[in-house]
Amino acid sequence: MKLGEIQVLKIEKKVEFGVYLSDGTERVLLPKKQVPENAKIGDELKVFVYKDSKDRLICTTNTPKLTFGQMGVLSVSQVNKVGAFLDWGLEKDLFLPFKEMTKQPSEGDEILVRVYIDKSQRLCASMKGLYEMLSTKPPYQVGDEVEARIYEFGHDFGTFVAIEDKYSAMIPRHEDTSKYRVGDVLMVRITGIKEDGKCDVTIRDKAYIQMEDDAEALLDLIDSYAGVLPFSEKASPEVIKRETGLSKAAFKRAIGRLYKERKISLVDGKIRKL
Repeated sequence: MKLGEIQVLKIEKKVEFGVYLSDGTERVLLPKKQVPENAKIGDELKVFVYKDSKDRLICTTNTPKLTFGQMGVLSVSQVNKVGAFLDWGLEKDLFLPFKEMTKQPSEGDEILVRVYIDKSQRLCASMKGLYEMLSTKPPYQVGDEVEARIYEFGHDFGTFVAIEDKYSAMIPRHEDTSKYRVGDVLMVRITGIKEDGKCDVTIRDKAYIQMEDDAEALLDLIDSYAGVLPFSEKASPEVIKRETGLSKAAFKRAIGRLYKERKISLVDGKIRKL
């Protein structure tokens, strides 16, 4: 009997509350409401084997959205003090323990998870270990714009995303993703494909488009400092990132645009709005 997998089993015994199916060595209950009409002993049925709310082995003719070892997107139906529960298409939701979360989701979120069997031989979901499961053979080219789902914030590395929930990619750490949550789907542009097939992507527009938005945002920031920004493009990348959310290169491009348009002056290491 293969827990968490779809398999063909034979009806061995009929009871008042259903039928027992067997693989030749073990048997499992298929509840009465799941039994096809006119089913008889000896018939073979295609079923999914899992455990009920009392951790008893049971099966269903319904097909779950994910089976053991698979990865995919599931919706969070409930979050409580023990973890989260995900809708995977069966009567009993799939349990996501707190220890298997990279970030705590909220009810209604759609998150990328994998299905595993825990130490108690229960089927559970995990938000961890997805990096190794994603494909590294993307059918894309540099410059392509695609959808990508955030599945983990990688701290020193960047933000890990799955392009079309299948392919491995990362948003670089200098791009601000703090306003996003795990599960969010973003439109990204592929900036590079490594030798191992993993993609580098950006949430920013092409430089000449993004520069205009950055320049406008920078003017608003200068206004918040009463018209004088207390640092210039010579400041450290860390200071610029902290204060503006921009990389040093993007900051310098925006400053250059504003200076060329004579909207700011650069005097004594300060940026003033004109």
